[in-house]
Amino acid sequence: MNLISKIPKDFYKLFASKYMDYYQRFLIAIYEESGRSYSLLGLTERECRMIMNEQIAAETLDWSEEQFDEEGELLTRSNMASICLKHLEDWGWLRRDYDEVLDSYVVSFPEYSQLFVELFQRLYSEEDTRERESVLAVYSYLYTYSSDSEKNNDILKSALQASRSLLQMLSNMQEGMRGYFDELSRQRSFLGIQEVLVKEMNNNESRKYAILTTTDSFYRYKEAVKELIDRNLSENEARKQELEGRQRELADEAMDIILLIEREFDAIERRYNKLIEQKTLFASRAAARIRYILMEGALEEDPTAVLVKLLNQSRRSTEILEKLSGRMRLTEPFRMVTGQSLAHRRNMEKTAFAPQAVVRDAERQEEGLDEFVLKPLYTRQEIAEFRRKNERNGAFTVTEDTVRSTEDLEKLFFVWQDAVEIADDAKKIEIGEELENREGCRFSALTIQE
Repeated sequence: MNLISKIPKDFYKLFASKYMDYYQRFLIAIYEESGRSYSLLGLTERECRMIMNEQIAAETLDWSEEQFDEEGELLTRSNMASICLKHLEDWGWLRRDYDEVLDSYVVSFPEYSQLFVELFQRLYSEEDTRERESVLAVYSYLYTYSSDSEKNNDILKSALQASRSLLQMLSNMQEGMRGYFDELSRQRSFLGIQEVLVKEMNNNESRKYAILTTTDSFYRYKEAVKELIDRNLSENEARKQELEGRQRELADEAMDIILLIEREFDAIERRYNKLIEQKTLFASRAAARIRYILMEGALEEDPTAVLVKLLNQSRRSTEILEKLSGRMRLTEPFRMVTGQSLAHRRNMEKTAFAPQAVVRDAERQEEGLDEFVLKPLYTRQEIAEFRRKNERNGAFTVTEDTVRSTEDLEKLFFVWQDAVEIADDAKKIEIGEELENREGCRFSALTIQE
């Protein structure tokens, strides 16, 4: 019998309650305290009420008005813990059993309730757990199975589950990135673009992506995972010839699971490369949007023009201007622009005519917004020449002698960026150990095989 068939009908009343947040926090607090409790028999109802009262004291519930729950019972500071505990027991979130040793009722969590409470913990927690969404987890499971003398298939099942979780995480990242593309396309000002970029950098999926590219280092462990898959396949194939009966069936099951892991990891690699492509495209679109606004100007209405329009239509424009001048601390009183304020003859001394040399357009320095447009540091020809100098047997290879100056280090970055942007199955990119040249520059060994 599956767990969902064991859930009572009243179990879902918690989600329809106006005190749902309080119920969820009560369950989390009781669940965490039961794990830390020194008693091996469990928490008593009295201890549960004490825990819930601590939560009530920490919450900002307005007691100035009468509070009634869904069953019509009046809630007060003194009875809220007892009433809520009774509801949690009646609805099936908590199990109530009498313990003769303690001579009191003991509270425990049914198995289906534990799943929901652990979900509440993750939803309320600010620390994101990533054990199930890590390439290191897949690597660890496969390595453990390879070293296990008994060849326990449950280890492989955990590796398969970790692979599927990692694939789902990458899929969620892609879906989230599409949403940010839509938000970016709707922005018409620098502030709007900045808000979208900040949200994209600080969201949960981007933090996971940063972990996957740094701490987990997907490209570092990708080949190691593939080697472990091949090694386990070959070892199981050799063992299967010596096994009989039940052991042979387990070996066949292990082979099927390893093949599923290999298929999942191939899909993970494709998703990861596609995500890098989306990230690069997102950055280029943001830069293009910024360049467009720099050249064409913001499309939003000028607030100064809006203010002038309001002043022209208002009957209290003089009063508004007086208050505005007081707030802005103007050094000179304002003047109303009227028909008499237009051009008039000025008493100015005439200066002698002084001819100036004509400046050609090519030599003229334009003081416009073009100077803010990003320009490449090196031409494509210079980067291609740098790549040809460091090719060995048709592959671009980075050694300690590759980088001899800051320019070489920047060109190396552009070569790697171009390779990642157009990465496909026909191109093999490997990142090796960290190198250091004579000038003290540190960089990673890199091999790009077409």
